[in-house]
Amino acid sequence: MPCAVRLSLKGRSGPANRATADAVDSPLKKAYHLWVQEARLEALLRRAGLDGNRGCQRSGETMSSKDLSPIIDEWPYEPGHISVRKIRGRDGRVKIQMRVNLGVLQMEVDGRPDGTRPYNCESLLHHHLERLEEYRRRNGTDLGFTLDSEECREIREEAVQYYHRYLANFVLEDYEAVARDTQRNLEVLELCAKFADEDEDKYALEQYHPYILMMNARSKALLALEHRRFRTALAHVNSGLRRIKQFFRNYGEPKAYRVSGEVEVLKTLRKEILAHVPEDPIHRTQRLLKRALREERYEDAARLRDELEVLRKQRPTEDI
Repeated sequence: MPCAVRLSLKGRSGPANRATADAVDSPLKKAYHLWVQEARLEALLRRAGLDGNRGCQRSGETMSSKDLSPIIDEWPYEPGHISVRKIRGRDGRVKIQMRVNLGVLQMEVDGRPDGTRPYNCESLLHHHLERLEEYRRRNGTDLGFTLDSEECREIREEAVQYYHRYLANFVLEDYEAVARDTQRNLEVLELCAKFADEDEDKYALEQYHPYILMMNARSKALLALEHRRFRTALAHVNSGLRRIKQFFRNYGEPKAYRVSGEVEVLKTLRKEILAHVPEDPIHRTQRLLKRALREERYEDAARLRDELEVLRKQRPTEDI
């Protein structure tokens, strides 16, 4: 039996658990999942051939052999929980499964989550990045390179697959994989914003930009914390906050930063990290030196100046 990981949205504690719950309870949830459902339904109808040109097969034997009930019954869906597990597929490779209300999503661990290679590339994003690079080689510039509405729609649908996988990996605490897939979706936003032919396609995903930035920074920080690299973790959180602030400024909404749920998540994590970061010895010595001067303890001040000089010369280059 595969090992399943379940995360309750009630009574959660700790930065990792809160991050996953925030991923589900984001203010973007309703709009995001409505769009996800529409995109998925459209894709399913195309694959099923329900476009007026073909009918469905009705072979009793074929239909019964594809029944998913044994899998679904063995792994009940529980509202309010994110249930994720890893299994080994028939091909011998590890795969990720997520239990959803209508069944099970199964994803590849690497590459495109559905296992396909569009245009013999890892993903549609890679395909269009290769097109862009070839265009630059031929023309010496990317001016004139565009993505039409159909290409943008396909890229958005693909991004949903990566969203499901990085959410699943967050529950599984594979923060390196989360950082990889969130960075990849940030590249999707950048590509569409710069090269989409229609304004609607340029900004279709921009509303999710702060959320993806938050998840990217959170995963990098938690990965650093696994190795007790507190200052590195703090740097990732601060970088994420700066990027979110810049995003709101770019859209002329600087006040939105103050009420952003994503900002609140990162600030909470920053507070938890700071509780474990030892005081920098140089800062501590500087603080003691100022106190000694203020209290006119000049001998102590001279000694502290000497210590400060030594510390500055011997500042460690390795993170803690």
